[in-house]
Amino acid sequence: MNRQGKEIHQREDVNPEEGIKKYGDVEFADPVNHKYPLDTPEHVRAAHRYINQKDNAGKYKAEEVKLMKERIHQAAGKFGIEINED
Repeated sequence: MNRQGKEIHQREDVNPEEGIKKYGDVEFADPVNHKYPLDTPEHVRAAHRYINQKDNAGKYKAEEVKLMKERIHQAAGKFGIEINED
């Protein structure tokens, strides 16, 4: 469960350990599956691009996508990145 009290489901098509192996122990927009790292400006921009792709967003419930977008926007603010929504 995340800090905001909402949960993202464990995806069957993802091995969460892969995200840790690839990115390390960093903050993720999806902390359950370790997807969409938010540790660098480049990763934040990439997370924003990917979660706004229909095929990626379609793997989550609408509430989960909204939660991940909120996390991405918060991370963007920390790095001084302006994000235009869709």
